[in-house]
Amino acid sequence: MNRKIKVALAGLGSRGKDTYAKAAELFPEKMEITAIADINPQKVAMVAERYHIPKERCYASAEDMLKEDKLADVMFITTQDRQHVKQAIPALRKGYHLLLEKPISPELEECRELSKVARECGKMVVVCHVLRYTPVFRKVKEILDSGVLGDIVSINASENVGWYHMAHSFVRGNWRNAELSSPMILQKCCHDMDLYLWLAGKTCESLTSYGSTYLFKEENAPAGSPLRCLEGCPESATCPYNAERIYLDDERIGARTGHTGWPLNIVTEIPTPESVEKALREGPYGRCVYHCDNDVVDHQVVNLNMTDGSTMSFSMNGHTADFARHAQFCGTKGEMKVTMGGLDLGEDFIETSIFGPKVQTDRIPAASLSDDFSGHGGGDLTMVEEFLDILLGNAKPSPSITSLDQSLESHYCALAAEISRKEGGKPICLEDVRTGKIQ
Repeated sequence: MNRKIKVALAGLGSRGKDTYAKAAELFPEKMEITAIADINPQKVAMVAERYHIPKERCYASAEDMLKEDKLADVMFITTQDRQHVKQAIPALRKGYHLLLEKPISPELEECRELSKVARECGKMVVVCHVLRYTPVFRKVKEILDSGVLGDIVSINASENVGWYHMAHSFVRGNWRNAELSSPMILQKCCHDMDLYLWLAGKTCESLTSYGSTYLFKEENAPAGSPLRCLEGCPESATCPYNAERIYLDDERIGARTGHTGWPLNIVTEIPTPESVEKALREGPYGRCVYHCDNDVVDHQVVNLNMTDGSTMSFSMNGHTADFARHAQFCGTKGEMKVTMGGLDLGEDFIETSIFGPKVQTDRIPAASLSDDFSGHGGGDLTMVEEFLDILLGNAKPSPSITSLDQSLESHYCALAAEISRKEGGKPICLEDVRTGKIQ
């Protein structure tokens, strides 16, 4: 097939305009953006100029774009969590293949309905579980599949969200409230549920979960604290969540120290010290973390019992200094430890220890596996390119490709964990979730 894949891009947030759209620049022989949609006209104008999208193919919403006849081969759906399925179903029925940002939906019935429609339409739906595509976890998969560790008996895994990422995205930001977006364990950790089940080749039989919003709530607000950090908070000098210090003065990300990327490009479209300060005075990111409308948990643990008798213990924690995933795979012949996603790539590694009279240990630095770890550890654009190559007929689906039905398993686990958490740690049978016995 000697042609480009035409893409209609629905949703121009950070993932849409700053990540997936870049594939059109990096792989111009494979992909062309032909239509865009977003409710923010400034974002539409910026993306239209950058990718030369004609005015008649710029839309004020995904819904407006979906009123048109089919505009492309594929639709990238990168809107907010609760919009995904409502946009994906009509897109499938119009004949689009889909690259669908995770999570699919926080509603179990919507997940099942999308799977049904995708089968009926015979279209490819790839969910953006980008960690499968990273050099680190591809190497982990290779090692596990080799059998050198024997049967995997136990997995201990954690996601360290990081203190200011927690405050930015899940207290002040778009994913702070489950009714507006998704439960934390789904939005942030369906990646993890998908990743570890896939890596070890496991299926969950039942699980339990506990967690809460421990810190970020009204009763923990310092005495006399205003609604906004820039309104003269008496604790501004000592509070780690002071928005002025994070977004304006921080050496790694602050606007006053010369930065313009994430998270500043979420706070305002064109970050400058002036525009960021204005956004902090007027928008959601300048709010005191104790005076927000957040309700998602800031810590949660999940214990999973697998169908083969093995187990997994997973912890999500927003109260950490590092921003990384840590995992330990315990097998009958050996053990593997993995760290990926830290602020310092030099700290990321894979370490295997093979049992015997003298334990044989091998440590692989992550930096030795690739020259490019940008975009979720190198996973974002690798995923897009593989998807394009499949549609172009240049390649067959790799083991990394996350089909809709594969992704649903991670959603069933995450949503079962949320049900268990809300019911005080009640054990949840996954088959009841898969079949709709539990809604």
